[in-house]
Amino acid sequence: MINRNSIGKFIVTGAGTGYLPIAPGTWGSAAVCVIYLALVVFGNNCPIRTPCLLNIDWIMLGIAIVATIGCGLLGPFIEKTFAKKDPSQCTLDEWAGQAVTFLFLPMAATLPTQVITAGVAFFAFRFFDITKPPPARQFEKFPAGWGIVADDLAAGVYANIAAQLILRLALPAVCFS
Repeated sequence: MINRNSIGKFIVTGAGTGYLPIAPGTWGSAAVCVIYLALVVFGNNCPIRTPCLLNIDWIMLGIAIVATIGCGLLGPFIEKTFAKKDPSQCTLDEWAGQAVTFLFLPMAATLPTQVITAGVAFFAFRFFDITKPPPARQFEKFPAGWGIVADDLAAGVYANIAAQLILRLALPAVCFS
């Protein structure tokens, strides 16, 4: 029988990615990359100004918002369940940060080049999530779940800026269709 505790664990572990072996945060980030690439393949990626349910930016923004609010509100549950302030099993924060990284990235002309775009965004986020340059590390001091997710949101912003620069300046032929 499924109970509230099981549902809560499923949510905060990023659909179970937090239970995967070795570097669960990387698995949580990878799950958002899979969603992003699925949207590239199966979605029609309408322009941002056009009403469209499958716009990648809107969906990534939705994931970021839901994951952020979920992490913030479930913070006491996370700390109690895993007996730690920011347990590795909680990957909902990586979902939020990785989704922020994918916001407004340029769309590539082909699927292989879009995979490059996703790879750049993935590695940029993992780099900034692990290194936590200021003020990201200081955000961990926020109370409960807000401290769990705030540093990942900062890493997502840093990674988005880095990915935008890499894709638009260093790899422009790859980026634009």
